[in-house]
Amino acid sequence: MAINPPIDATTTPAWVALQKHYDELQAEGISLKKWFAEDSDRVKELSFDAGDLHFDLSKNLIKPETLQLFVHLAKEVKLDERIKAMYSGVHINNTEDRAVLHTALRRPVEDEGKYIVDGQDTVKDVRETLDKIYAFADDVRSGKWTGVTGRKIETVVNIGIGGSDLGPVMAYEALKPYADAGISARYISNIDPNDLAEKTKGLDPETTLFIIVSKTFTTLETLTNAREARTWLLEELAANGAISDNDEAQKAEAIKKHFVAVSTNLEKVAEFGIDPANAFGFWNWVGGRYSVDSAVGTSLAVVFGPARFEEFLHGFHEIDEYFANTPFEKNVVVLLGMLNVWYRNFFKAASHAVLPYDQYLHRFPAYLQQLTMESNGKSVRWDGTPVTTETGEIFWGEPGTNGQHAFYQLIHQGTQLIPADFIAFVNTPNPTKDGDQDVHELFLGNYFAQTKALAFGKTADEVRAEGTPEEIVPARVFTGNRPTTSIFGVALTPFALGELIALYEHITFVEGTVWGLDSYDQWGVELGKQLAKQITPAISKDDEALAAQDASTQSLIEFYRKNREF
Repeated sequence: MAINPPIDATTTPAWVALQKHYDELQAEGISLKKWFAEDSDRVKELSFDAGDLHFDLSKNLIKPETLQLFVHLAKEVKLDERIKAMYSGVHINNTEDRAVLHTALRRPVEDEGKYIVDGQDTVKDVRETLDKIYAFADDVRSGKWTGVTGRKIETVVNIGIGGSDLGPVMAYEALKPYADAGISARYISNIDPNDLAEKTKGLDPETTLFIIVSKTFTTLETLTNAREARTWLLEELAANGAISDNDEAQKAEAIKKHFVAVSTNLEKVAEFGIDPANAFGFWNWVGGRYSVDSAVGTSLAVVFGPARFEEFLHGFHEIDEYFANTPFEKNVVVLLGMLNVWYRNFFKAASHAVLPYDQYLHRFPAYLQQLTMESNGKSVRWDGTPVTTETGEIFWGEPGTNGQHAFYQLIHQGTQLIPADFIAFVNTPNPTKDGDQDVHELFLGNYFAQTKALAFGKTADEVRAEGTPEEIVPARVFTGNRPTTSIFGVALTPFALGELIALYEHITFVEGTVWGLDSYDQWGVELGKQLAKQITPAISKDDEALAAQDASTQSLIEFYRKNREF
């Protein structure tokens, strides 16, 4: 193997000490209410700042001394060495023999020449690509780049899937208040024809620009949608009289003016009809789910502008530097990663809720699902040996008070322990009042109240004191001791969004290090893709392919054939 085998965390003295500590807490009885009462410094000792984000870990099922045990474990699995290896370009993506250098995507220009990996000046190459993207973005925003009829671009349509979609669409939704050039974005990812049909509905082809995002320019879903989008564009332009349906030169020019690519396969880009000069590349040391701050974010640079995109990168870099240079004892990124291990491996919590109290972050939980579960949803370690404990968490969530009226019941009174991250911001870009009531403060009141309720609950005596009939007292008891982390920012700016994304990238890395995982491959997504290619011919016409399928698949395909109407 390319790197040393992982240390089995479960065999370390720190793991044994954590197990003993867990057993002692269970024996004495976990009580956040009691711990707060006994330790007046608890909040101070369990609060941290990184960049302009504030973290309150005090409502978690830990004591200050628990953090010291986390630090010991981090040191015993040699997290410091693994961090240095990642940042310096060691091929820690073991199964693909690749470096893992998403941190290079946001290094400042001053770092050119400092990070030479496999003979490549990574920062220099990144900055050159960014310069190209920024020049393109400026041209589109200013109206210098126009559609085939000379009209300014008003809508950018990003076609990608996985990391080529989830990151950009999440960031676009999060930063909508910063869209300042009269350009909006839409995102097509699903191969389901309904996605493209809905996303192109109402668009003016003369003012629409498509960005096709596929590193190899061979991704099945992306290229299928790209071809369908090309057909849509040419048919709509012809219907408008903007081009002639019989003039191949006009069609070729239309494709060049309305399509660009994020890809390194310039040959296939050209075959599609896109001018290779309008292709923006990235590198094999950038995993898809870690790529929103690469050329994959070209749509963001167009909508928000190069200056805002640079702020976005600065936010990432702020957390990168904090994570790499802050002692573990004070490093909230490390501590949050270890906290997730604590819940997954000792409390056996299977899922983790991310609850943003900001509507603009409504796609953030979906983004984190790929980041965390594609990275750490694995049962073998980076040397191919079986894992020695549970790995991964099911990440999920919804924004704000919407979730309160949906699934919070399970978090408050269900039988599962579900750690939750609550994310909010002091300031809103849309301040408003309902009479004398500041609506954002009303909203934040819920943010504060939910973590308080989850931590401290309500006893049967407290319920009775409210005059509740005895027969329904049990139904209104809240046990409390439901763990939460509060993440509080000043405002949801491009900088803050970069910080949040980098935060969870590195939390995922910490967990993967403890579990001995290669958090940067994703072989689990491949089998279904391969089988789909084998099964698709059987759906409509290939009886031989149908006969090769299992009985269940055959039955389902036969149902399809019988009921297909068009």
